[in-house]
Amino acid sequence: MTAQSKKRLIVGITGATGFMYGVEALRILKKLGVESHLVVTKPAEITREYETDFSREYVRNLADVNYSITDIGAAIASGSFKTMGMLIAPCSVRTLGEIANCISSTLLTRAADVVLKERRKLVLMLRETPLHAGHLKQMLAVTEMGGIIMPPVPVFYDKPKSLQQMVYHSVARALDLFDLDVVDLPRWGETIKPC
Repeated sequence: MTAQSKKRLIVGITGATGFMYGVEALRILKKLGVESHLVVTKPAEITREYETDFSREYVRNLADVNYSITDIGAAIASGSFKTMGMLIAPCSVRTLGEIANCISSTLLTRAADVVLKERRKLVLMLRETPLHAGHLKQMLAVTEMGGIIMPPVPVFYDKPKSLQQMVYHSVARALDLFDLDVVDLPRWGETIKPC
């Protein structure tokens, strides 16, 4: 497989609650054979410690390529580096605000800006509630630039039996937006029959 035909996806993990979404994305991408390029913010490292038992090394080893948040010269900071786009899971409101206002203060927000300017897919699994008008305006700004706001809203029609199942479904749906076929994703009207 040439570098041109290789499927690559950038995964960003921010400090918003829901660190597990990023981990699950890396696990699924590995199963699908998609090369993952990971960038994790400093607040995300703190959230990892609060929310999971995963070591930093465990999470980094799930990705094919890791970057330092300060490495502005990384491959993913250039539009000439071909990717399918970028998933930020979870996405903090701070990160949303930087992307909405074209602020590239870290590699994560620079990579997101590159994805938008190259007209590739940017999916933000935004984790915040309730929302005020400023949040909504920033979500609209990102949407108008071509990004997709996809809060990880749980579904119940597949009768999830665990939190892990709910996380898996949300992440699989987000990866669907990149035209990745997650085979065991329960689909309404296919594996789940309407009433």
